[in-house]
Amino acid sequence: MKILVVGGGGREHAICYVLKKSKHLEKLYCVPGNGGIEEIAEVPKDIQAGDFSALVELCKKEGIELVLPGPEEPLVKGIRDVLEEKGIKVFGPDRYTANLEGSKIFAKEIMVKAGVPTARFEVFEDPDKARQYIEKVGAPLVVKADGLCAGKGVFVCDTKEEAFQAVEKLMEQRIFGEAGQRVVIEEKLVGEEASYIVITDGEHFKALPTSQDHKRLLDGDQGPNTGGMGAYSPTPLITKDLRKEIEEKVISPVLKTLAKEGHPYLGFLYAGLMIVNHIPYVLEFNCRLGDPETQVILPRVENDFIELLDATLNGRLDKVDLVETDKACVCVVMASKGYPGSYEKGKKIEGLDKVKQLEDVIVFHAGTKKEGDAFYTSGGRVLGVTALDNDIPSAIKRAYQAVSLIHFDGAHYRKDIGQRYFKYLET
Repeated sequence: MKILVVGGGGREHAICYVLKKSKHLEKLYCVPGNGGIEEIAEVPKDIQAGDFSALVELCKKEGIELVLPGPEEPLVKGIRDVLEEKGIKVFGPDRYTANLEGSKIFAKEIMVKAGVPTARFEVFEDPDKARQYIEKVGAPLVVKADGLCAGKGVFVCDTKEEAFQAVEKLMEQRIFGEAGQRVVIEEKLVGEEASYIVITDGEHFKALPTSQDHKRLLDGDQGPNTGGMGAYSPTPLITKDLRKEIEEKVISPVLKTLAKEGHPYLGFLYAGLMIVNHIPYVLEFNCRLGDPETQVILPRVENDFIELLDATLNGRLDKVDLVETDKACVCVVMASKGYPGSYEKGKKIEGLDKVKQLEDVIVFHAGTKKEGDAFYTSGGRVLGVTALDNDIPSAIKRAYQAVSLIHFDGAHYRKDIGQRYFKYLET
């Protein structure tokens, strides 16, 4: 099978990595790719992820049979609708169901219809009415832009003043453009954050290995939010009982509701949860795999990945057992100086050849470019240094051993990835 992966980050490198291992793969393509992906896939030049007509042309020219989008934006913009109209299969939700991520308001409406536990909320199109509501209910509150904001459109406000500022930024200053035309204001839930990701054919679903990421830039969960500074899998936070609760109260009702709407959900569904008194409340849905969670989840899936995709595409997922390895996995993100703000680029990366000699270590490239035989930084998150071992403590040790061999000017990484694992063991 010839497959095209759309995207160019660490998540897409991890997807390419597991596809490359499949006995059913004939040829792998990736657009726009990155330096590391270039080593395992063909990366056509001058094609962007959002240029659907160019992607159609590429698929027709090369005989590509399946397209797998990694990031949310192509999915929300309807890549599946456009390409399937041209006879090209796409693994992911259609434009309607991708609105679970593309519109916070749509997601809330589906949750209400499905009876899914979520924070109490109100929707506003008028900034004055939003301010009146904040004055009435008080803080703490969470103010969310309705549309996509590259993960930056959520403001957790501990005071009314912070909530007023969030409304002003989103609705009046329009710092995220049309995404802030409408906002959701909801109660702030306090508990433990967790992610739950499933693969689904619209009726049946299989849970992928559990994981937990580390969003803050600095050790001890300090500093600004980022796209994710590392992750580990599995997490003891999600127990067998909690899995059952999530699947019965969140995943199943949402899938049934979307199917009733005439749009069965196909692809990866990611529920961002807050666990409050053992009850899973949905903070948000994502219509794709998480990043960096993918880097610790996919190496733990033992199934042939193309066989898993094929069963999903053909409504046979209930006939498949998803098998995960007993080994644990830890990913440490190495980022550029200045990230998540403006960051430096073009720094030469040293030591990758040494890491290749380590057993059970994979370096997933995120923001890199290849020039000749050398790699240079080209993004905020540069590398996801990922290690497998018999347990989390051993995987942590192996990952940081690999990190110590890699160098580029201004490299930043957290020193405590995976430490949450020990906290949950104590509770």
